[in-house]
Amino acid sequence: MEINTSEQLAAVVKNAVQQQKITDMHTHLFSPNFDSLLHRGVDELLTYHYLVAEVMRWSDLPIEIFWQLTKSAQADHIWQKLFIEHSPVSEACRGVLTTLQGFGIDLRSRDLDAFRQIYAQYDAYSQVDKVLELAGVDHVVMTNDPFDEEERGIWLSGTKPDPRFHAALRLDPLLNDYAANKDKLHAWGYQVEDVWGEQTVREISRFLQDWIVRMNPLYMAVSLPPDFAFPEDSDRSRIIEHCILPVSRGKSIPFAMMIGVTRAVNPALRSAGDSLDKASLEPLAYMLRTYPHNKFMTTYLSRENQHELCVLGRKFRNLFVFGCWWFLNSPALIEEVTRMRFELLGLSVTPQHSDARVLDQLIYKWKHSKEIISMILLEKYKDILRTGWVLDCTEIERDVADLLHNNFWRFLDKSDRILS
Repeated sequence: MEINTSEQLAAVVKNAVQQQKITDMHTHLFSPNFDSLLHRGVDELLTYHYLVAEVMRWSDLPIEIFWQLTKSAQADHIWQKLFIEHSPVSEACRGVLTTLQGFGIDLRSRDLDAFRQIYAQYDAYSQVDKVLELAGVDHVVMTNDPFDEEERGIWLSGTKPDPRFHAALRLDPLLNDYAANKDKLHAWGYQVEDVWGEQTVREISRFLQDWIVRMNPLYMAVSLPPDFAFPEDSDRSRIIEHCILPVSRGKSIPFAMMIGVTRAVNPALRSAGDSLDKASLEPLAYMLRTYPHNKFMTTYLSRENQHELCVLGRKFRNLFVFGCWWFLNSPALIEEVTRMRFELLGLSVTPQHSDARVLDQLIYKWKHSKEIISMILLEKYKDILRTGWVLDCTEIERDVADLLHNNFWRFLDKSDRILS
């Protein structure tokens, strides 16, 4: 059907975005049969690290005392300070309200105990079903760390994730702290040597291949600091060059790099204490030039890196640009970055991933992001209609399917997942 009016265009775009099922290509969620690794519920929402950092700007409670509280007591404290004593206007606070609203909760009571009782009716499976339905998500990509003892045990037991949940092999301990973790490789039967050599290359590569077989990951991934350099004389650089890139190429599994995080700026805040800084894109450009038969997925944490990343994306087809990661997951920045990417890269990106650490966050992360994506798409379609170009509904539905689902699967060469 041809679109003739701005009102008709707005309705078509909004409906296409709302109805399109989403592949959430990067989260910290887990399959419901991964036991306590799946964080869910109102107390987990309220004690998310964004809110822990925010409450400390209002609270006189020493952080070491806060950590001694039970999870529920921490949630009570955050609720009182950020929602009752002050209006919850930050994106993290608004996200909690959007999520509770999605569950059909009447927020006028502000009764946190009543909200807990509503959540208590769900077990892990029923809550996953509910949240995925409300968020419009049909595929979730996890973050899976074989160096985490609890998660490692689950995989070694033969547990397979729910079919809606897909693995991503996370390699931060291997790459960012190899010296502290090579003894673990030894203990697990991988005969790495103290001096770098061919045997160590073979054994680390065998470790990667074993976990690829075990997890069947869609990609390998690492978060990297702002001063990441490649190539250089370091364990990290050697492992990437001699192990990860050959295995990635041989297994046809992309290597995802999330670059720009500065860890433990305030260690007392624990996971809430990380920050960011600008990074050089030259290491990425070097990889793209030098390894044209490897596929790379990349997002940067600093706002200042986004323009250069878009330009680099125009030069290399083996680079997949995705998401507004971590501290970029703020509406003002999502809007700016997404508009820039559409203007420089067209519709060849995945504009967003949730990065959710709590199951319920999928509701607000995608509701808020879809509103912004719809607004920018509407603006861009109006621009081309003013030239005399004609659009029809199926073309817009195709574009939205690419953005929220197909582009990711197409980059992975998973044709069976691409929607027609």
